[in-house]
Amino acid sequence: MDWAIEAMLDSDWPAVREIYRQGIDTGDATFQYEPPEWAEWDANHLRHSRLVARSAGGLGGWAAISAVSRRECYAGVAEVSIYIAAADRGRGLGRRLLEALIAGSEAHGIWTLQAGVFPENAASIALHERLGFRRVGVRERIGQRDGRWRDTVLLERRSKVVGA
Repeated sequence: MDWAIEAMLDSDWPAVREIYRQGIDTGDATFQYEPPEWAEWDANHLRHSRLVARSAGGLGGWAAISAVSRRECYAGVAEVSIYIAAADRGRGLGRRLLEALIAGSEAHGIWTLQAGVFPENAASIALHERLGFRRVGVRERIGQRDGRWRDTVLLERRSKVVGA
């Protein structure tokens, strides 16, 4: 299948939401139990650097970033969200989306990207590390999901372009 990495359109939300739901259903992608409504998701993600993997058959994945703080000193620090449709995992879409997200974020002055990933999500950790993220540490028992405490691996990537 021929995939194009493109800017996310507001009209992509139903497909983006469904891909998000598929990630939630794995139990190893997020602490969320349900995807938010559009207005909440839109308000919590930066308007730039919202991407989708699009083919003639629809969307295969999406990536976006959110600010980690409203404080000016952290204006160039953002958290990565990346989700691939269940049917399209293992096809290289995650790498293509994350590469494009890194480039787009740097074009908008982001100097640090971070990600919090459940340790059980080995594919996501490996993807981030292949693209220059490093493990900062493990946030032990940071939150509960399904009645059990979960750790997250904190990864970060410092731009070699912005603020170098």
